[in-house]
Amino acid sequence: MPGLIGKKVGMTSLFTEEGKYIPVTVVEAGPCVVTQVKTVEKDGYAAVQLAFDEKKEKHTTKALQGHFKSANTAPKRKLVEFEGFEDSIKLGDVLTADFFTSSDYVDVTGKTKGRGFQGVVKRHGFAGVGGQTHGQHNRLRAPGSMGASSFPSRVFKGKRMAGQTGNTNVKIANLQVVKVVPENNLLLIKGALPGSVGTYLVIEK
Repeated sequence: MPGLIGKKVGMTSLFTEEGKYIPVTVVEAGPCVVTQVKTVEKDGYAAVQLAFDEKKEKHTTKALQGHFKSANTAPKRKLVEFEGFEDSIKLGDVLTADFFTSSDYVDVTGKTKGRGFQGVVKRHGFAGVGGQTHGQHNRLRAPGSMGASSFPSRVFKGKRMAGQTGNTNVKIANLQVVKVVPENNLLLIKGALPGSVGTYLVIEK
């Protein structure tokens, strides 16, 4: 679906016109530059590549420098392909936050915060084992039984255990755009979005 690349600014809250108090995430959406227009005839599929957030030329490879130069733009940090754009989109066009309206619903994709190695209580929501009295001190957050001991004498693949948590791509669907601030390229999207401040987000209609 068509959309924009954004960056998470932070969270705040506001009142709607109906007087309802809601939490919102502030996202800097754009300006995004069209750096490539892919066609079925040439590439086998139709898509539009957008670029967002400038970076220094000395930190950009020669190949990418030429890629951005063909679109007449400075080097960018984030490149994402979108499908579903109108045929009127051309190389070098700039898309801003007014691409969305306050009545739109969007899907937002981003990378969650990395939590490192965590146990089963935090990673999977286990309740822990046993009570907290009668000498039970060292097994309160243990996972419990891993399975039958006699047969099949192994732990099945996919068993929920301790391990690396977070730092994964997550898509949250059907979030409402509460407000658009076009002069600052800001979107106020209802609810919480994945990642910490500064995380790149893909916002699709």
